[in-house]
Amino acid sequence: MTSSLVRGRPRRVAAQIRVRVAHAVVGAVIGTGWLALPVMTVGAGDPVPVAPDRPVASAAAADQDDTSATDLLMPLVVVGAAGVLAGYGYLRRTRRARTRTTPGLVSTAPPVPTPAESERQARAALVLADDCVRGCKEELPFVADRFGEEAVEPFRHAVRAAETELAAAFAIWGRYEEGVPAEASARRQALVGVVGRCAEAGRRLDSEADAMDRLRGLEEGVDGALAVAERRFRDLTARTAAAHGTASALHDRYGPSAAEPVIGSVEQAKDRLVFATSQLNEARQAADAHDDRRAARHLRAAEGAIAQAGVLVGGVERLAAELREAAGMVPAALTGAEAEIAAARKGDAPVSLTAGELHARLAHADGVLAAVREELTAGPYDPVDALRRIARAVERLEVGRSGVIEAAALLVARSTVGEAEDYVTVHRGAVGAEARTRLSAAIRTLDGGTATVSAKTSGMSLREPPGHSAEADTLAREARDLAERDVRTHGNPYAASAPLPAGLPGAVLGGILLTEDPDAGPPTTFGGPQTRNRLHLH
Repeated sequence: MTSSLVRGRPRRVAAQIRVRVAHAVVGAVIGTGWLALPVMTVGAGDPVPVAPDRPVASAAAADQDDTSATDLLMPLVVVGAAGVLAGYGYLRRTRRARTRTTPGLVSTAPPVPTPAESERQARAALVLADDCVRGCKEELPFVADRFGEEAVEPFRHAVRAAETELAAAFAIWGRYEEGVPAEASARRQALVGVVGRCAEAGRRLDSEADAMDRLRGLEEGVDGALAVAERRFRDLTARTAAAHGTASALHDRYGPSAAEPVIGSVEQAKDRLVFATSQLNEARQAADAHDDRRAARHLRAAEGAIAQAGVLVGGVERLAAELREAAGMVPAALTGAEAEIAAARKGDAPVSLTAGELHARLAHADGVLAAVREELTAGPYDPVDALRRIARAVERLEVGRSGVIEAAALLVARSTVGEAEDYVTVHRGAVGAEARTRLSAAIRTLDGGTATVSAKTSGMSLREPPGHSAEADTLAREARDLAERDVRTHGNPYAASAPLPAGLPGAVLGGILLTEDPDAGPPTTFGGPQTRNRLHLH
C-alpha cells in the first residue's frame, strides 16, 4: 500500500525528473545525428571545383581528411558527456532516496509525542475539564436563585453530561495508572481516549456559554444578579459565625481526630468572604459608573468566593450532623458486630479461611470491640472512626454484614468522600490529577454502594459486594492525602510579593480566579476551556 506521504509528492519533483530525462534524450539524438552526417555526405561532389595539378590540391585533401576525423570524434564526445550527466543524475537521485524516507518531500506532520508527553497532556486535560465542571456548578445556584430551576435545567443537563464524560476519562486514566492495558499501542489509545473524553466534556459546557450569557445578561446590567449575591453573602456571614461555635463544640465534645477534617475551614470561609466583600463593592461601583463589563467581572469573582465559603461552612455543619448520627449508631453497631462474631465462631465463616486465620481475625475483632467500648465509656472519642473500625473488623471475617454494619460503613464512606470533595473544590487551583482520579473513583464506588443499600432497605434481594463502602472510604482518604500534598507543594506564590488585595491568594488557590496576577485576573465563568475566561478585560 502506498503511503499518504508518497501519494502527496509535490508535482515539481516529477517535473524535474522529466526534464532530466528529456535532456538525456536530446543529447542522444544530437549525437546520433552527428554520427550519421559523414555517411550522408560520402560520394557527394565538392561544393567548389578544384583545379587539378596544383600544389594546393594535396593541402586541400589533407584538410578534408582532418575534417572527416573531427566529424567522427565530436559526436562520440557529446554522447559520452550526455551519458555521464545522465549517470550522475541517476546516482544522485539514488543516494537521496537512500538517505530520506520520502524523496523530495519535507513532512509537515507534527512529531509523535512521547509517552511521557502524552501522559502530561492527559493529566492537564483532566484537571482543566474538572475545573470547568466545578466552576459551572458554583455559578448555577446564583442563576437558579434569580431565574428559577426550570430556566437553569438545560445548564444542569449540560453539567451532568460533562460529568459523565469526565467520569469516564478518570476511569480510563485510573486503569492506565494501574498498568491496564499493558500493550504499548493500546496504552497510547487509552491516553487519546482520556483527552478525547475531556474535550467532549468541555465542548458540552462551551456549547451552553452563549445561552447562559443571554439568560443572565450581565453585560447589560448587574443589578438583579448583584442583589442575589449580596443576599446570599449576608446569609452566609451569619452561618459562618454559627459555624465558628460549631467547630469549637466539636473539639470539646469529640476526640481530636473527629474535628480534624474541618480544621481551618471557618478561617478559610472568612477569608473568602473578605474577598467577596471587596469584589461586591467593586461591582457596585462599576455598575454605578455604567461599566457593565467590569461590574460583571467583579460580580462573578464575588459569586465564586461566596460559593466556596458556603462549601467550607457547609462542611462544618455536615460533619457535626454526621458525628451526632455516628455516635447514636455506635451501640447498635457493637451489638451487630457481636452477632457477626458469634456466627463466625459457629462455623459460618467461609472455607477459604484456615482455622488459624479465622482464629486470628476473631481475636482482632474482639480487640476492636473492646477498645471501642472503652473509648465509649471514657470519652471523648471519634464516633465516625469507631464505626470505621467496627465495620472493617467484621468485614475481615467474611461472613456477610448485618444491616446496621452496612449502614455504619456507608455513613463512614459518605463522610470521608464529602470531606475530600470539599477539600478539592476549595483548593482546586493547586490539586493535581492523581488526587482527583482517586476522588472520582471513590464517588463512583460510593454511588454503587448507595444504590445497593437503598435496594436492600426496600426489600429487594440484591447483595452488595464485600467491602464496597470500605473501598470508597479508602479511596477518599487517599484522595484527601494526595490533595493536601499538592497544596503543600504549591505553597504561597505571594509570599515575597508586595501587599495584595485581601483574600486574593485564597481566591487563586480555590480556582475562583484563573491567574495569579496582582490585578486578580479573569474570574471563571460558566463554560468549558474555550469560554470560561471570557470576562477578561479588553
